[in-house]
Amino acid sequence: MVATVLSCRIQFGTRSNSPSNALASSDSRSYNGGGRGVPPYPARSMPMLKLLLFDVDGTLVITGGAGIRAMNLAFADLFGVESGLADVEVAGLIYTAILRAALTKHDIACEAFPDMVDEFREAYCRHLARTLVEAKDGRVLPGVREVLSALQSKPDVRLSLATGNFRRGAELKLSYYGLWQYFDGGVFGEACEDRAELIAVARRDLLPDGDSAVYVIGDTVHDVEAARANDAIAVAVASGFTSEETLRAAAPDFLFPDFSDWRAVLTVLRL
Repeated sequence: MVATVLSCRIQFGTRSNSPSNALASSDSRSYNGGGRGVPPYPARSMPMLKLLLFDVDGTLVITGGAGIRAMNLAFADLFGVESGLADVEVAGLIYTAILRAALTKHDIACEAFPDMVDEFREAYCRHLARTLVEAKDGRVLPGVREVLSALQSKPDVRLSLATGNFRRGAELKLSYYGLWQYFDGGVFGEACEDRAELIAVARRDLLPDGDSAVYVIGDTVHDVEAARANDAIAVAVASGFTSEETLRAAAPDFLFPDFSDWRAVLTVLRL
């Protein structure tokens, strides 16, 4: 089976920063082992368990602005600032870190930050339940439901989340779009403020003893960098908020335009 893969960097079980060792060129092309008959993984047996850690926004779903609107409404409720997250970086970041950045921008003291996070989460989730319904352009991204359905019953695959969303927020979003039931849990924005640390927490809390492969699947450079920091397989998908060119420059192990050709995606990833 042939898959369109924008970039693939795993070769003989190693990752290289040298373009000459990449299995796919920097331009969009069909995956065929780089023209050298080289599989994306070495011929040895793969680990028994594959832990797949999915991001939510831009990777699984687009909420049509429901999330950022709920965050702005919650910030206004608690701190009296309208559009408080304007010009605050959001994509790929942890919600606790986003809140801290917004507070800092508006010179709001963070001495009681844990309590502020709790209050913000409660207000955000209350608004999110409404903004999800009101959003006009929300949708499940191409191929996502098919990928999850195909993987759900595989005994060697564990489907989990590694998202900056608060746990309740992730549940609201994915339940609204009919995806929550595919996942066995995960790690969420309450755990920490740094995405690399989020993946480290996931490895610690979700992996049983033994040989396992960890895939970090997301749509931003932050996802790729977090995977690299944890010696995980970085699977980038340009279906969200970051361009193909920017993602390619971050050197993920795999880069797909989206998951619409879902059977081929699974074949390329050996899942």
